[in-house]
Amino acid sequence: MPPLTWKVLGVAAFVGLWIVLAAWWVGPSLFGDVSVEQRREAPATVTLPADCSNPDAEETVRFELDGRTMNGTLSGCGHDQDEQIRIAVPADAVQAGDGLVEVHLAATTPGTSDLRRPVGLALLVLSCASGGTYAFLLARGPRRRVAIL
Repeated sequence: MPPLTWKVLGVAAFVGLWIVLAAWWVGPSLFGDVSVEQRREAPATVTLPADCSNPDAEETVRFELDGRTMNGTLSGCGHDQDEQIRIAVPADAVQAGDGLVEVHLAATTPGTSDLRRPVGLALLVLSCASGGTYAFLLARGPRRRVAIL
């Protein structure tokens, strides 16, 4: 087997860097969906709280949007009756008409400012490094143990 030279290691390092740069260039969609639904924030009042012992707890909230008082369902629990919270309402909720609108807490509105991208890239770098180390160990072969007298 030919000896492992710096040229071989350099090519492996270059390929690993190329993979990481290609992943960075692809953008945030590589590690998660970046399509964010258009939402508007509004203050709301909890009208029907839910007990947290229910696995699919939903609370009913009342909020005002564009001068109309509307009701919505909030997937969550633990709020008190008449508690004021901030919610995120889908942009097309006004055209939906009467009925319950599905809303979310404003603090949990999805976006691209989460940790998926940097953590995903860090894991990709670690994966490239560990793959290169494994290939190096395979190419080097087993070491002989030398007995110390």
